Amino acid sequence: MNLFYEEPDPDRWIPFDRYPRRLIRLLAGRTRQPGGAMRVFLNLRAGLDRIGAPYRLNNYRYVRNNPEDLVSLIGKPHLLARFSAQTPILFGTSIYNHPIDDELLPTHHLVRQVLVPSPWVQRMFSKVWPKLVSVWPVGIDTQRWAPSASKSKDVDVVVYDKIYRQRDDHQRMLIEPLMAELQRHGLVVEYLRYGFYAEPELLMLSRRARSLIYLSHHETQGIAVEQMMAAGVPVLAWDPGGEWQNLEYLLRGVRFGPVTSVPYWDDRCGVKFTNAGDFVPAFAHFWKSVKADAFNPRGMILDNKLTLEEAAEAYVALASKYRY
Repeated sequence: MNLFYEEPDPDRWIPFDRYPRRLIRLLAGRTRQPGGAMRVFLNLRAGLDRIGAPYRLNNYRYVRNNPEDLVSLIGKPHLLARFSAQTPILFGTSIYNHPIDDELLPTHHLVRQVLVPSPWVQRMFSKVWPKLVSVWPVGIDTQRWAPSASKSKDVDVVVYDKIYRQRDDHQRMLIEPLMAELQRHGLVVEYLRYGFYAEPELLMLSRRARSLIYLSHHETQGIAVEQMMAAGVPVLAWDPGGEWQNLEYLLRGVRFGPVTSVPYWDDRCGVKFTNAGDFVPAFAHFWKSVKADAFNPRGMILDNKLTLEEAAEAYVALASKYRY
């Protein structure tokens, strides 16, 4: 396979300043914290390595000399410009937020298939690119994210806050009452806000925590919550549903629903609630079940083949299917 992935690194202040900025980061020992798109790429590579599937990485020379070979363009979209219109491409999942960003993509590139992480995203993309979109969720490292051997956990609840739209309103109406309710119960709580923590912190908490409260409007896959599920941590998920809430695209006329904050879920994972008024009874039911050890979120991960190895095998199968 011919894998391609690259993060955009544009000039910021003056032409070509991206090069000294890279050098400064290197000399300072600063590494980029993997975002969702990079995590997809890293986990796919790890899965391919585990199953022994060979691949070339960012080998543009090979593709120029073998233009008939399929390119597996994980992301991001700026790399499309590096390939000719005749290059067959398996595109995704680190792609556009919505096909409206490039509605005519199939007419100026030989895209064999577009990959997206979950069924609701497939339905949204298929409205613009019918019969061109398949679901492929990346796998979770279930060896690294595994249930803790320790029976003694010192954190009752991790609150994972990924709310960034209407932040002030949700802070007042949802987050503050939620934290007050947890305090009323006398629980030990750790708080993580998306964008303000490093992944090792979440991994450490997966081994210390009895439960997770997950706050996000919607997710295309929800890698962080799946990592916690793989570690056996049950989840109380805020899942308001409704329409896709992205202001940029709403202003451009995009309307789509329903969406979900937990695309991969069943009753073994925990409990869901839809609004602030539902939280108190939902938490009471959830916490009672946590204390009774009634959930098995890791079972959902394994049964849905969301492991590194099985997701890599599924990707290899898709690449073989759309090679010609």
